[in-house]
Order: sequence, then structure tokens, then C-alpha cells
Amino acid sequence: MSTGIRQIVNGFNRGLDGLRTSRLLGPLLGRYLTAVSYTGRRSGRTFRTPVGYRRSGDVVTIQVMFADVKKWWRNFTGEGGPLTLELPGGDRTGHAVAKRTGRNQVTVTVRL
Repeated sequence: MSTGIRQIVNGFNRGLDGLRTSRLLGPLLGRYLTAVSYTGRRSGRTFRTPVGYRRSGDVVTIQVMFADVKKWWRNFTGEGGPLTLELPGGDRTGHAVAKRTGRNQVTVTVRL
């Protein structure tokens, strides 16, 4: 991804995260948006990114839009790995597994 596009995406993510944690919109958006934190498999660095999610009990489902241009979900292919979600009520850690569900579509399933 070029530097200019990366800056736009990073700015968008910061803005979205700011809305998600705001006093006014946070309680509403927090039911649909979360931030995921994880350690990169190859880099060993910690990353954090906002994502949309659905939760049913102890299972969280994240539909990755435009999966072919995003890289974060690739850390969870195969047997998957640990992931932390900022959910209403506090941070929760779980095991995430990514699976391709179609062309340019990936579903990440997190078991808390």
C-alpha cells in the first residue's frame, strides 16, 4: 500500500476509533465496532485496528471487508492465534481463526 493511501487509512481508523470511544456516540457504536489488538506473527510488533463485529455469547465474528487489500487477518490463518477485543464491559482475550469465505471475503471467528 502506498504511503499516501496508508496515511488516509490510518487517519480514517483514528477518526473511527475516536467516535467509538466518544461519550456521545461510543455507547451506540460500541455495540457494532471494536478495536482488536494482536502481535504480528513475523514482526513481533503489537498492532491495534478498529473493526466491525457481531457477538453471540462467547463467540465474536468479524467480517473483513476488502480482505485482499488488508493484512491484519492473515495473522490468524491456519490454527489462528490470540487476539484482544475492546468490548463493552472491558477488554476480552480470545483465540481467533481466519477463513476465506469467498472472493475478497474473510471471516475471523474469535472464541473468548
